[in-house]
Amino acid sequence: MSRINVMQPWLGEEEVEAVTEVLRSGWVAQGPRVAEFERRFADSQQAAHAVATSSCTTALHLALVVAGIRPGDDVVVPSFSFVATANAAVYVGARPVFADVSPVTGNLTAETVRAALTPATSAVILVDQGGVPADLEAIREVCDPLGIVVIEDAACAAGSTYRGRPVGAGAEIAAWSFHPRKILTTGEGGMLTTSRADWAARARRLREHAMSVSAADRHASLVSPPESYDEVGFNFRMTDLQAAVGIVQLWRLPEVVDRRRELAAVYAKAVDEIDGLRAVADPAWGTGNFQSFWVEVCAGPGVSTSSTAGASAGLEVGRGTGVSTGSTPHVSAGFEVCRGTGVSTEPTTGVSAGFEVCRGTGVATRSTAGASPAYGMDREGLLRALAEAGISARRGIMAAHRQPAYVSSGVSLPVTEHLTDNTLILPLFHQMSDSEQARVVDVLRQGRR
Repeated sequence: MSRINVMQPWLGEEEVEAVTEVLRSGWVAQGPRVAEFERRFADSQQAAHAVATSSCTTALHLALVVAGIRPGDDVVVPSFSFVATANAAVYVGARPVFADVSPVTGNLTAETVRAALTPATSAVILVDQGGVPADLEAIREVCDPLGIVVIEDAACAAGSTYRGRPVGAGAEIAAWSFHPRKILTTGEGGMLTTSRADWAARARRLREHAMSVSAADRHASLVSPPESYDEVGFNFRMTDLQAAVGIVQLWRLPEVVDRRRELAAVYAKAVDEIDGLRAVADPAWGTGNFQSFWVEVCAGPGVSTSSTAGASAGLEVGRGTGVSTGSTPHVSAGFEVCRGTGVSTEPTTGVSAGFEVCRGTGVATRSTAGASPAYGMDREGLLRALAEAGISARRGIMAAHRQPAYVSSGVSLPVTEHLTDNTLILPLFHQMSDSEQARVVDVLRQGRR
């Protein structure tokens, strides 16, 4: 039986031809193709400025530098993210302060950010996890009056939308990834986008050692003008080889997103019919590109055996027949918030830490475990079952605060820990056939009780 990979980049002859053209040109370092890729990417994301970099990590690093984050500052970050999000804060001498996330979207919310702010907070890094758009406006409503910069980590989000525009369009500054696991790839590479011309100009200098004259300008002149180095910079450049691939990939992006959303809809329908599983879904404020299709496994006698059991403050998020109305305008499609034993009627924007996602038929009226039918095995068992069928899946997003580099933070994040322990990522890629997806769905169905 052929193996089904969790992800495969979609690369074709067009990329081969684009790279060959660059090789024949003799200019393979950062040059005209990088400049073209920057212009095209800025246009596609409705950003004023775009600066290509060697990775999303270096783009995040530059974003923090140009935004003025300094040693001794605090930067609020989700632990529910690849460790690079927290690392970027450390690179500039700041302290990452971990915040919890919504159990529905896996993203920071206004409530979880507000709870993590300190007097030293100068920035928040907001991640669009797995391509699910975070509620940027809600976060900025908290941060902007305090002078706190919101940096959007849109590593996974090319092709996602937020309030009718491309993700990142409303960000003061954002960082993007073109790693092979992303749906727009250049092999390695990243991009910084920003609404501020001064930040973009400084980022361009810093990415090539803070030279006062760019390499392109020096090579374009027969007599190279003298350059100076007014601050310590970095070597964060992208090559024209990578940019040539990126230009083709950007042209492919709409088709790739459409196909991924078609595949995600098939998964979502199947998961909806299986007790004990919950699939990631679009939030009310946007659409995801389904860079990752993650599923929560509810394997215990109730919702889960995680630390979120019984932690709700009286509201519980459960599987309903549609989106509830009234005071819950931001709950993801397919979920509804039901009143518990007595709390607030405030809007549950993103749903804050302490709430619990479970499967039910109209959902239970109490906030403890026991409201949802369980799946037939836990997350690890399902991973093994998929592997035995030749299907490569992955554990859900890491909890960075549990990693040895950050465990000394001592923070407790119940929702993050629950999602990390009970979610997995299913195979999803543009070339995936209907029969391959049917194999995956069959394993999911066989695992229920």
